[in-house]
Amino acid sequence: MSSDSDAPQGSKPPPEIDLSKIRTVSIQGRVTKVSAHAFAGVPEEKATFKDFLDSLPGILEAVSFRAVARGVARAGQTGRGVLWMLGGHTIKTGLAPLFVRMMDRRAASFFSGNGSVAIHDYEVARWGATSEDVETGLADGTFGMAEETGREMNEALQAGAEKGMGFGEALGWALSQREDLVAPERSLLLQAYIRGIPVGIHAAIGCEIIHQHPAADGAAIGACSMRDFRRLAEWLPAIHKGGAVLNLGSAVIMPEVFLKALTMARNLHQGAPREFLAADFDMIRQYRPWMNVVHRPTKTGGGDGYRITGHHEIMIPLLVWAVEEFSSRPVPEVEGGEASKDAPSHASDIR
Repeated sequence: MSSDSDAPQGSKPPPEIDLSKIRTVSIQGRVTKVSAHAFAGVPEEKATFKDFLDSLPGILEAVSFRAVARGVARAGQTGRGVLWMLGGHTIKTGLAPLFVRMMDRRAASFFSGNGSVAIHDYEVARWGATSEDVETGLADGTFGMAEETGREMNEALQAGAEKGMGFGEALGWALSQREDLVAPERSLLLQAYIRGIPVGIHAAIGCEIIHQHPAADGAAIGACSMRDFRRLAEWLPAIHKGGAVLNLGSAVIMPEVFLKALTMARNLHQGAPREFLAADFDMIRQYRPWMNVVHRPTKTGGGDGYRITGHHEIMIPLLVWAVEEFSSRPVPEVEGGEASKDAPSHASDIR
């Protein structure tokens, strides 16, 4: 260990800044991003969900969350389109009844999903259960080989292709023809079919278990899925100036489908849709949902973009309850009027 006596002869210590010369400013004139007025409220006896929603802090993603819920509610109130794009996890975590509720509140006018959405939903409707143990079935080669699921869904798609139906429509129709359903009220496909709400399913050949079955017909699968793609692209102008698009848990398929359908719609409809709300809800933040659903569409066409991170089984019920609450309030003349003027509108405003 060296000592001061070991220092080179004639060396000087490095200079230090003179803190006595530092210039300070008054906090009264400083720009601040967080105000005590924006802090969270605390639970009161017999508080309602409205009280909870209004008690959220006016800071970061609490502001974004309310803005998304308010925007979806406002779209429904004003007759604008609301597109819900789904990953399969949203169905297997039990959220279909909430989506049905949004249909009945005019806050959902088109659903699109990947193949797993259809599989989980069909199994729930038919047998009241879904989501097999992958590792157990993979060990002996029986993963995804449920006879009834593969045969019935593929037969429905073959019949649907002959009738000129889309993928989701064909399955909803097939379910409506059966009298042996265990949980029909919990099926997105069936309840949307009954209500005349489109459900587009966008297949990725080889990604879904029904493609493994002897009954799989690539031509039928492709015809039905292609029809849903074209229907989505033609419908998209419904979100022009005030509508909303929500991506819930699809990391790749739906963000890619949406980007292509959006450019087709804008190509044929004089640049519409523009000026809509776009939001991504997922457990982690990923590239495609942010770029293809939120950032690029709103950057090139106006509107507001958000991404909310959290578990679907918690965040989506909160979203639906919030939409329900805002739907009961008068339509605000200016979007976002309930947020505190001191509250940052996005997380990046503070971080």
